[in-house]
Amino acid sequence: MKKFALIGAAGYVASRHMRAIKETNNELTAALDISDSVGVIDSYFPNARFFTEFERFDRHIDKVRRKSQDDALDFISICSPNYLHDAHARFAFRSGADAICEKPLVLNPWNLDGLQEIEQATGRKVFNILQLRLHPSLKKIKKQIIQENKKSKYEVDLTYITSRGRWYMMSWKGVESKSGGIATNIGVHFFDMLSWLFGDLQQNEVHLYTPKKSSGYLEYEKARVRWFLSIDENDLPDQCKKEGQRTYRSITIDENEIEFSGGFTDLHTMSYQHILDGQGFGINDARTAIETVHNIRNSKLRENPAIKHPFANKNS
Repeated sequence: MKKFALIGAAGYVASRHMRAIKETNNELTAALDISDSVGVIDSYFPNARFFTEFERFDRHIDKVRRKSQDDALDFISICSPNYLHDAHARFAFRSGADAICEKPLVLNPWNLDGLQEIEQATGRKVFNILQLRLHPSLKKIKKQIIQENKKSKYEVDLTYITSRGRWYMMSWKGVESKSGGIATNIGVHFFDMLSWLFGDLQQNEVHLYTPKKSSGYLEYEKARVRWFLSIDENDLPDQCKKEGQRTYRSITIDENEIEFSGGFTDLHTMSYQHILDGQGFGINDARTAIETVHNIRNSKLRENPAIKHPFANKNS
């Protein structure tokens, strides 16, 4: 049985990590969050130690490490705000543990270089949750793409609208220096999926970039992609609004809709098992998506683009 600690226990995604630790038959021994709204811990590991101050958490982890090798941590799971991920990965390494980190692994490509140097110095590893690579429907599509060996490029449209209330822009997620902005915070796993499916990125244009929505064009070895991401409920299709839905997700490949709305429930558990089996996704696996969102964040808007997502046209 492996021993885990978790940083960011009160966050939205933390319960998926706790469940994954539980379902892979391992133990969460300690957790940290500056917020004490962490009743969810009772559903999984009621005996875990909990801290609201990093220094006390650090002291506990160090004490356990020095007390006995048998009690030392094997992994620290990181669910903290995006801009803290690399700092918390370094803390895991210093504590003698490997790290399992939510996406994005870091905000900037050079942060990856720094982590890679420390990995080499400590012999520890950081693994990124890239769960779409484990989704059964998407694995099937990747297999089809390889088998088809199509000479021309696929035409892909990616649309993801996930409505968020006013709280979003008041939280760290609404601060670009902390979350990386919309394309990074809600889009990075889609950009990772695209490069995993369609190969090396060859072109990256940005057509729309605001705090609540972003759009552009990506060209990969095997696909031309129009993409649109938004947290603005006004962007939802009329049918979604009529049905009271607050999220719309669509990916088409050559005008064929890809159905992958289900199958998300167990992906974190699958990711943990993947890591425990020695097959986790590391720094190099995350690099293309991190470079993509960094460039989106820092690019000038392309004027009069030849290829533009239809939802972006509505926002022109």
